[in-house]
Amino acid sequence: MTLHVASATAPVNIATLKYWGKRDKDLNLPTNSSISVTLSQDDLRTLTSVACGPELQEDKLWLNGKEESLGSERTQNCLKDLRDLRAKMEASDSSMPTMSQWKLHIVSENNFPTAAGLASSAAGFAALVVAITKVFQLKEDYSEISKIARKGSGSACRSLFGGYVAWEMGQSIDGSDSKAVPVSTKEDWPNMKAAVLVVSDVKKDTPSTSGMQLTVKTSDLFQERIKNVVPKRFEEMKKSIVEKDFATFADLTMKDSNSFHATCLDSYPPIFYMNDTSRKIIRLVHNINAFYNETIVAYTYDAGPNAVLYYLEENEEKLFAFIYKYFNKVSGWDTKYNASELQNFLKKFDAVEEKLNFQTDEDIYKGVSRVILTRVGDGPQSTDQCLINKETGLPN
Repeated sequence: MTLHVASATAPVNIATLKYWGKRDKDLNLPTNSSISVTLSQDDLRTLTSVACGPELQEDKLWLNGKEESLGSERTQNCLKDLRDLRAKMEASDSSMPTMSQWKLHIVSENNFPTAAGLASSAAGFAALVVAITKVFQLKEDYSEISKIARKGSGSACRSLFGGYVAWEMGQSIDGSDSKAVPVSTKEDWPNMKAAVLVVSDVKKDTPSTSGMQLTVKTSDLFQERIKNVVPKRFEEMKKSIVEKDFATFADLTMKDSNSFHATCLDSYPPIFYMNDTSRKIIRLVHNINAFYNETIVAYTYDAGPNAVLYYLEENEEKLFAFIYKYFNKVSGWDTKYNASELQNFLKKFDAVEEKLNFQTDEDIYKGVSRVILTRVGDGPQSTDQCLINKETGLPN
């Protein structure tokens, strides 16, 4: 069997300025621009391998070891756009193999729970389009490719870059100017870290797409958000990232998370993505910042109850004096720290405990299943790791 095979990894990104609402459902065109931080693929990534060959009989997809349908309109739109780009290359060079007419086998796996509010679809579609781009040997830059990833999952376009990324909403009806662009690289602001408190790893009750449609249709707050609140924050947040102004970045991040969830609550009937544990973590974050009299940590919540806490590496001991104290019974800490380092966080807490002027529910950890410790990371990567048997075209 003659097969062309390529593999790529793509990262999770977590928005600090949220995308919520579509002005065109089919093209996945947003009602507002957004900004995100790309997280390290050491901790959160999708790996996708693609095989293409004249002997393959049909397009097939395997996700996390299970064969899945490739019939969704979103996925088909991505495949069509990529095949169209390949067909243009073939039309200009008759010596090229006609890959645009061949079927694809796609094998993908995440190293984190799918559909748990951890942007699995963003990493998934980003890895998909990059792997196919590589097997098709396409020449387009990643901003152009991001427009294709956007059709699969809106936030996937932001996973085409590392560091700090903006998704410019654009104005064109055809979506030709709705794409991802870098704001700042990982190297420009490398000490941004994140602690993800996984509050729930079960599938959410209200999928993002249907939630957006309901909000756009019924929320009065939503109109104020997209017309006035987000455009101003978009410029302010880009400036805070370029200037490495964490206090401003953090305040804008928390305010925007609150604003997004307020529009969900203002939808009718209301949409609840956060739960009691989520809200307790919010209170804890504000208490920590007040205790130190400076903003050392920011929370943000996507369409789910999981807390993503952004902080700078130089403030890690200050933050973890509290976070490790309250969540040390949760798994995940030992992936980054040895026992003595973890004990040091408890000693730091002991040193400040008598100065505390707030109380936190000692059982708050019971609502969290694990902690994922990560940091700002790179964009998609080529890899020699392959999930497809190059002889059969089937998963390894």
